[in-house]
Amino acid sequence: MDRLLHVAPSPHIAGEYSVKKIMFGVILALLPAFATSIYYFGMGALIVTLTAIISCVAFEYLIQKFILKTTPKISDGSAILTGLLLAFNVPSNLPIGIIIIGALVSIGIGKLSFGGLGQNPFNPALVGRVFLLISFPVQMTSWPVPKGFATGYADAITGATPLALVKEGVGNGEKISEMIGIPQHMELFYGHMGGSMGEVSAIALLLGFAFMLYRKIITWHIPVFLIGTIFAFTGILNLTNPEKFADPLFHILTGGVMLGAIFMATDMVTSPMNPKGMAVFAIGIGIITVLIRIFGAYPEGISFAILIMNAFVPIINRYIKPKRFGEEVKNGK
Repeated sequence: MDRLLHVAPSPHIAGEYSVKKIMFGVILALLPAFATSIYYFGMGALIVTLTAIISCVAFEYLIQKFILKTTPKISDGSAILTGLLLAFNVPSNLPIGIIIIGALVSIGIGKLSFGGLGQNPFNPALVGRVFLLISFPVQMTSWPVPKGFATGYADAITGATPLALVKEGVGNGEKISEMIGIPQHMELFYGHMGGSMGEVSAIALLLGFAFMLYRKIITWHIPVFLIGTIFAFTGILNLTNPEKFADPLFHILTGGVMLGAIFMATDMVTSPMNPKGMAVFAIGIGIITVLIRIFGAYPEGISFAILIMNAFVPIINRYIKPKRFGEEVKNGK
């Protein structure tokens, strides 16, 4: 009994990367989107990000040290990443007090209440984001209009997101082709639109995606199947009635689809372990996202969709498995 073996929860995957390397790899992949957010939203983006990161790191340290009575593990980078992703999911003019509450919920409830990193069933940053959306709906849906470095923090001009404009217009009986203020596809691609920090630049997020694929931090399965499902579903709806249902590219380039598909749904802890399971997981997220956007009360649905499918990950891992080594082969299959 002098030497105890501490076995961490599954999954156990052999690889060259440590948890710390993976976390900071994802943080590096988010830097292009962070730089773009500062370009569009100015000091507000920087203030929100620093507040979220510092709060998440502080809460993780304090809870682990004084409540859980364990050795704080803030050096692994997971709290920093949670804070960064939380900041990417909120408006760049969100009051500091609300950001701190979101960080407490993300770390305290979304992560440490389940035992810490590797044991949380839901994405911590999305837990915090959804809590804030339900608790502070006005502040969480007041999106600053991108004005560049001149944009202030408290005095930022707010406006509706493209998704909200279309949702409201269709609800009022307007035709999409006649709506005013809807950005063109190239504007959406570069990020010149209202929204959260992580929604405003598809090209910056794609650069991060390419980096993570190159470093083998994630695989292509979840982003491709998720985006492909949304493209196919919204494409069918658009063909049935283009004046009521926006085109597929609009749905992919607006809201949090790109951020969710690349950085949120691919979280190793809360996503399936094998490619077939990843495909089922991603397709489920895509379908739920479109259903919420088109038929639900919210113009956006990716956060709710990811959290819902997070709950199904244990079932997916249980019933969708690769063949075991040495498994009996029947009929040549």
